Amino acid sequence: MERSPEEVLRRMLELLEAKDMDGIAGMWAPDGTAAFPFAEAGAPTRLDGREAVRGYLSGYTDVYDVTGVPAMRVHRTGDPETVVAEFSAEGRTVRTGAPYRMDYITVVTVRDGFIIEFRDYWSPVQAARAGGGLEALRKGLGA
Repeated sequence: MERSPEEVLRRMLELLEAKDMDGIAGMWAPDGTAAFPFAEAGAPTRLDGREAVRGYLSGYTDVYDVTGVPAMRVHRTGDPETVVAEFSAEGRTVRTGAPYRMDYITVVTVRDGFIIEFRDYWSPVQAARAGGGLEALRKGLGA
């Protein structure tokens, strides 16, 4: 049975908590995309294809140790293949050991059980603060 977009998203977050980045990448269609419109300077804002997603995620667990997704709210759209989700992820930043909590708004489109489009909105300031990179972000912005 084919999974709904909400089921796919929930499974992706389960794999995130399990630190299975390869499993997450496998949820993408071979030509699926991922976009990060608010990514900090120097970070990719768009990934094209499953293998690009796999490469992007390969070092994720060296940066963040996500231990839970305590809250999620899913909004259905007029398109049965697309959902919008608001959720929070929490854990710790591996490099500093500092607590990590990030709020996201994610738009996910799923076709034939695979992610074909994923847009992830989060705060680069919050990420830099958690990772101890706030000064580098400030310099990158020329502030």
